[in-house]
Amino acid sequence: MKPYSIVRRLIVVMLAVELLAAVLVSALALAHERHERFQTFDVMLRGRADSLLGSVQQAGDEADTVMLDGTEKRLPADDLYLVLAQDGTSLGRSTNWTQEQASGALAHPSGQREAFRRSGGFYFPREVNGIRYFMVRVEGVRMVDPGEKGGGIARRVTILYGSPVNHVWHEIREAVRFYALMSIAVMVLTALLMAWLLKRGLAPLRELADDASTVSVQSWEFAPSDRVMATRELKPLAVALADVLDGLRESFLQRDRFVSDAAHELKTGVAVVKSSLQLLTMRERTAAEYASGLERTQVDCERMEAIVGKMLLLARAEHHEESPGSPTGVSAPSVLRAVVDELAPMAEDRGVRVELDAVPDVIVASDAEALRLIAANLVQNAIQHSAPGATVSIVVRAIGGTAEIRVEDHGAGIAPEDLPHVFERFYRGDRSRSRSTGGTGLGLAICKALVARLAGTIALESTLGTGTTVIVKLPTFRVS
Repeated sequence: MKPYSIVRRLIVVMLAVELLAAVLVSALALAHERHERFQTFDVMLRGRADSLLGSVQQAGDEADTVMLDGTEKRLPADDLYLVLAQDGTSLGRSTNWTQEQASGALAHPSGQREAFRRSGGFYFPREVNGIRYFMVRVEGVRMVDPGEKGGGIARRVTILYGSPVNHVWHEIREAVRFYALMSIAVMVLTALLMAWLLKRGLAPLRELADDASTVSVQSWEFAPSDRVMATRELKPLAVALADVLDGLRESFLQRDRFVSDAAHELKTGVAVVKSSLQLLTMRERTAAEYASGLERTQVDCERMEAIVGKMLLLARAEHHEESPGSPTGVSAPSVLRAVVDELAPMAEDRGVRVELDAVPDVIVASDAEALRLIAANLVQNAIQHSAPGATVSIVVRAIGGTAEIRVEDHGAGIAPEDLPHVFERFYRGDRSRSRSTGGTGLGLAICKALVARLAGTIALESTLGTGTTVIVKLPTFRVS
């Protein structure tokens, strides 16, 4: 996806909205100005027509006719007018309007779209000499000899008056242009103000991005600024990034320690095998000496094989490659009994007694192999760290919806400073005892990974010089 700027996109979107608003305002202004100015124009047009009607006076002849008194000459020169008497004779006409043009305008253009009637007048558009006019036709009555008996003689008069509309449209365009220019000016000022506000408002986000960009495999330091942590919308993101980076840093450290420890363990085993073989080839030896040397070499090879096997098992457990799928019910007492029987020769060889106290019908939501591996590692670990004549106690109980397995030994215990690290790979508080006990430093790490996969918990309690207790809690299996 092509990279883009949030600030630029927000400004463009806001300007587009403002432009749309400006266009809408201009359209509304155009409609409003057109309505108001033409309404005023119509009033002016009717006023001039009435003024022209007022200039029709009695002629003073024997026929009692009417005539214009000359005041019509004060009307605007661009306007058109025609005054007709009752018998159709022309009482007056503007000089810029021919008789033929005036006669043609007498017909009522009722079919025109812009024609309408209002207040006793008929309004319609007309083009004369290439100029667009708007006209009004008014029918009026003038009284001749109003002092006579009967109120005088009524003379009907028809007035046709028109005025050009070009100046009206010019005023409308100027008004709309003013609105448009003001809208553009507001848009420019708004764009500048918005750019400044966005730059200021998004400063914490840029600071967070700058802080995050400094993180690399070589440098895991991530310290968000106070302004970032004070921003309500960014604080959760900054905290989440810090937690993720801390987790990644710890994972890389564990990986480095794992690789280093694994290399050390395997290198030690290879060195032992190599030295054993070199001793055998340094001089001629008896068949018994060769057999003893090869036996020691085989033991060391088996120990390296065990280390590699547990490393693979731990990797599979941590990556859920052997996920049991749908939980099945496994009898915890049965699995523990099988493990005790399996490790009985080892316990007997070390002079350790193993006791199992398990209530029946404790069904764990697990698969048999995972539970067997957990139990075997814990019981074997307890036997290895118990002195001859000691007892390893295994207790299985169901507490609510949880199965609890406790494995307790009465060995030397674990130092307080070593307790936080006992579940780490290859960690051994007393490295001098590793070869004597046969431990690889992976047993508790494997147990923790398997227990976590089964949605359980594992904890360790130990007192130096008294012994160690490992407590495993797993969910029980419920038949739906």
